[in-house]
Amino acid sequence: MTSQPPQRAIKAATLRDVAEMAGVSAMTVSRVVNKDGSVREETRDRILDAIRRLKYSPNLAARNLTGAQQMRIGLLFTNPSTNYLSALLIGGLDIASQLNVQLVVQKCRPDEDAVVVARRMVADGVDGLVLPSPLCDTADLIAMIVSESVPAVAIGSGMPSRNLLAVNIDEFGAAMEMMRLILSLGHRRIGFVVGDRGHSESIRRLEGYHAALAEAGIALDATLIAEGLFTYRSGLDAAEALLDLADRPTAIFASNDDMAAAIVSVAHRKALSIPGDLTVCGFDDTTLATAIWPELTTIRQPISDMARVGVKALCNEILSRRAGRPAHSSHSVLDHRLIRRQSDGVWVQR
Repeated sequence: MTSQPPQRAIKAATLRDVAEMAGVSAMTVSRVVNKDGSVREETRDRILDAIRRLKYSPNLAARNLTGAQQMRIGLLFTNPSTNYLSALLIGGLDIASQLNVQLVVQKCRPDEDAVVVARRMVADGVDGLVLPSPLCDTADLIAMIVSESVPAVAIGSGMPSRNLLAVNIDEFGAAMEMMRLILSLGHRRIGFVVGDRGHSESIRRLEGYHAALAEAGIALDATLIAEGLFTYRSGLDAAEALLDLADRPTAIFASNDDMAAAIVSVAHRKALSIPGDLTVCGFDDTTLATAIWPELTTIRQPISDMARVGVKALCNEILSRRAGRPAHSSHSVLDHRLIRRQSDGVWVQR
């Protein structure tokens, strides 16, 4: 009996193969596969023909994660920090890709009503909303979400609504931890730059600052608190105000890395050594924290992981509602870490 040579395994066609044959994007193929009606008939026919010719079969394992129907998640943001947003998008896009979910990103401009923008996204077909701070703390937006039963997850709120899914860190505890470090280095005149007070996490970080001073028996000095907006520009203004004081602080704790980096810049311009003359600490541990000199001591907030956990929880909630189960609002608190680098130092009374 003549033996037959072994047959080579035929590589299965991928979604990208179909896209190339049909001359469209992979996302357009995904829409057709998931029976999205927004694709033009001519394009749809071309894609279906490519699917037949290539004998393409969707990855059922991936599709089972989000159910038979394509899921679209909307991420609505206003946060001015591009470093924070970049980390958020990395996590959101990563998990969306794993779950075969389409992530639609929409900026809400300062002159726009967040409720109107959110309603428009829902009308355009998103199945749920990801709301970073401060949108996740906006009362009228939360009221609309609850009244219209829109699945939503709050990312990074200092005081998340009980009516939403939520992922955050212990903002108060993290600020206390940073302040205890600064105090342990001998600093007693510690400046604090508040973030945008419209963000609940700004309030919780400020409360942590107050609590740590009280714990150390240090009276609160209002002149050591400067207002910021989480932007580099506002950090420059805050640094000028604090460092121009007759009795300037020996350390400044900023509510995010953008403002902390601005403080470092102003200190350099004023010929102040960091950390010899001034300790500067931030919050978030974005890429900016290690892009400046000296590198920042900061609180590592797992922004990308928060987005991953939030999007996955939102997808599960959407699936649960599709199955007829009642809505629920689980809250996840992720761990933070204090990261020490070169911008903090021991203060010796002079």
